[in-house]
Amino acid sequence: MSPVLLVTPPRTGQAVAMAATATTLVGVSVPVTGLLDHYPLLTGQAMRYAIGAVCLLGWLLATTGRQVPMPTGKDLVGLGFMVGFGMLGFNAAILVGQRYATPGFIAAMLGASPLVLAVVAPVLSGRRPSPFAIAGAVLVGMGVVILSGGGSWHGPGLVLGLLVVVCESAFTLGGVGVVARLGAVAASMWSCAFAAVGGAVLTTLWAGPAAWPAPTAGEIGAIVVLGVLVTTVGFAFWYTGVSVLGADRAGVLTGLMPVAGLATAVLLGRQPLTLVAAGGTFIVAAGCALGLAQPPRAMRRTSSASSS
Repeated sequence: MSPVLLVTPPRTGQAVAMAATATTLVGVSVPVTGLLDHYPLLTGQAMRYAIGAVCLLGWLLATTGRQVPMPTGKDLVGLGFMVGFGMLGFNAAILVGQRYATPGFIAAMLGASPLVLAVVAPVLSGRRPSPFAIAGAVLVGMGVVILSGGGSWHGPGLVLGLLVVVCESAFTLGGVGVVARLGAVAASMWSCAFAAVGGAVLTTLWAGPAAWPAPTAGEIGAIVVLGVLVTTVGFAFWYTGVSVLGADRAGVLTGLMPVAGLATAVLLGRQPLTLVAAGGTFIVAAGCALGLAQPPRAMRRTSSASSS
């Protein structure tokens, strides 16, 4: 059974657009996520991922008929990293981290994840890291720090900020092999299914029946938006982009998350657009362009020969 990405494999330009759309959706969704501040964290996440799993299953059946790739034991390891660190762990780290650090500090820490992916992803696949991806990741990180203002932390804020970076990187790195074997849509569907079940079990064990209060209309709307757009579309688009571009090159596009968050805040009138933030956004854009650039053929041949 061949892996299922979409009906036809996208070209590089399409893959870039899809991965950029995915990270932009995450950034834009920050105000939506805020509507769930007073709702149990794992309960809301379990509902969101359940919606995503159902939608992705429908997507999968619509594009492949009745073919649903089943994960193997090897896939379960990758799915464990995706779910435990990249989904449930990431959201928990963000929530707890903001108790000990400003949102700007968390955003600035997230700016380091492209560099982690640019270095670690090629090493795990036996390749030499691309200097273009590394240089682009450094620029993206600098731009994110500038546009976020750097922020501040106290107590365990630094450790939690580092945990956010680890979880964000694990979401992509853990999915590389699973996507290669199952396809982007199937890998996303299985990760959402496991996250929904895991989140439901954990929140019930933690708080019992009190973990499942009736959500308000606003909370229902937020859960549906997060489940359909950010999870269903975002996950499938992101992993499709990673499968085509590679985790190291696609990683620079995570810098668009704080840029999209900034743009949303400005449009909603929650903060002004300053010259510093605009400069940081420009640096992020330059880093994305550099990180996505293909090295000259001679350099690619040398890198391929050295890793063989």
